Amino acid sequence: MATTYDLVILGGGPGGFDAAVEAAGSGLKTALVEAAELGGTCLNRGCIPTKLWLGATEPVEALAAQAKMRVATGSVHIDLAALQARKDKYIAATRKAMQQRLAQLGVDLVPGLGRIVGAGSLEVATSDGPKALSYRNLLVATGSRPGSFPGLTPDGVRVLDSTGLLALPEMPQSLIVVGGGFIGLEMAQAAQRMGAKITLVDALPRLAGAEDPEVSKTLEAVFKRQGWDLRLGVKVASVKTRGDNAVLVLDGGEELSADCALIAVGRRPNTADLGLDALGVTLTGAGYIKTAAQLLAAPNVFAVGDVNGRMLLAHAASHQAHYVVERLLGRTSEPYESGPVPSILYGAPEVFRAGIMAEEAKALGSSVLVSRAQLIANPMAQAHAATAGFVKCVWRDGKIAGITAVGAGVSRLACFATLIIKLGWTREDAETFMFPHPTLDESLKAALLADKEAA
Repeated sequence: MATTYDLVILGGGPGGFDAAVEAAGSGLKTALVEAAELGGTCLNRGCIPTKLWLGATEPVEALAAQAKMRVATGSVHIDLAALQARKDKYIAATRKAMQQRLAQLGVDLVPGLGRIVGAGSLEVATSDGPKALSYRNLLVATGSRPGSFPGLTPDGVRVLDSTGLLALPEMPQSLIVVGGGFIGLEMAQAAQRMGAKITLVDALPRLAGAEDPEVSKTLEAVFKRQGWDLRLGVKVASVKTRGDNAVLVLDGGEELSADCALIAVGRRPNTADLGLDALGVTLTGAGYIKTAAQLLAAPNVFAVGDVNGRMLLAHAASHQAHYVVERLLGRTSEPYESGPVPSILYGAPEVFRAGIMAEEAKALGSSVLVSRAQLIANPMAQAHAATAGFVKCVWRDGKIAGITAVGAGVSRLACFATLIIKLGWTREDAETFMFPHPTLDESLKAALLADKEAA
């Protein structure tokens, strides 16, 4: 007799995998369908390999900072071949551990491309032929892929997307980065530390355009000091391989040339050819799945993570997945609520934010105040010779509503700052809490206690 699963999951990235583990661990008969590798983009081609690159190259930045203080000299050589081998080994070991975890919990892992046939029915194109799956509930967690625009399509030769750059056997001496968001900025930093000269082009007038304008200004100042050629507020007509170079043509006709170009212009959801129309699922924008307040895309069909477009972050996908499983278990009937969502740009400097920023708060119509503290006054920032940056707090009705920070190591503030926002701290709460010394957290304390001004 054919099995009818309580939950079938399309996609084995952070959202899909975490949903499978929690559902199976709670007694739901679960199947996980994955067309490529467990871990999705985050583990295999995104968050994790990028952080392995940044972690391995961090000593380059640290030595340069101390050298500016005239307290250290020398050089750091990064063996990219060895780093790539370590990256691949780590990712493979993680995938193996994930597969073992699923097996321990009794999750049926079905490798192949899944397509919806109709309500309650799915067909998977496996290496052994098509396999039919029946389900009571379906979770779509198929993630996203690198985006492109006409004229800005990677060719895999000299014009690469993030996946292609992460697979390079050696770092080019020069790199054009198209896109000043988190992906472009993180990969550009790692590339520069390994010897690449960086030219960054973006149609937006500032880096990290979704962040606080003061954050963008600090990033631009730091990267200019590092020798980046920043071309902001300019449009690109085309990027293509010409001989041994990547050639970028601006709208005005100017040409820029480098050994390689990275196209980092955002991501697109993986919703094509899933058969979603068979369920009446609505797609919006670039193909994101429209979801109701309960993350429902259709009756008994949920969508989490990048594919629903709410927040393209791995931890957001996992948080949403937890909600869906709780709902299936009857533990909640409330609409999904994310709470303050932390996001982080890694590197040097880093950017952290959670809650709402000043412009967003003002759009809500309430009185908004801000307070800030500069990192130059922090002893740990001084110890690491990395004092550029600040912590900025956003206040609504006397309570903290958002926090952002830019500077070396500010990702360490992420959990604490997000919790402060979730709890709705007042100035009095900050006054009575004991912050450890010396820590970067003291800059957060200083910002919370600083004089407020109108946003």
